[in-house]
Amino acid sequence: MLILFDHVTPSGIARFLPGHTVTKAKDRGWDTLTNGDLLAEAERAGFDVVLTADKNMRYQQNLRGRKIALVVLSTPQWPVVRLHIGRIVAALNAATPGSYIEVDLPVE
Repeated sequence: MLILFDHVTPSGIARFLPGHTVTKAKDRGWDTLTNGDLLAEAERAGFDVVLTADKNMRYQQNLRGRKIALVVLSTPQWPVVRLHIGRIVAALNAATPGSYIEVDLPVE
């Protein structure tokens, strides 16, 4: 699976995704794009899913008919994210074209 990390996504998640290819939006020069342009560019480039913590993206973008999936973390804070890596990996593996999955990461 080809996964794009939005600029707020903790890069440490990548090491828990063996078998997947992870690219950061910043590495593509896409970190300044609007959400709609980011999704469009990612889809054109063949990405399967965008991983972000931008909860507004769901309301700003219509995923119907898109080939790309959106997985949204409730927080980008690494101390919280690392406690719930299994949930994040499961959500990414469950993503299908045009789907939206929000991963609630409780602050413990």
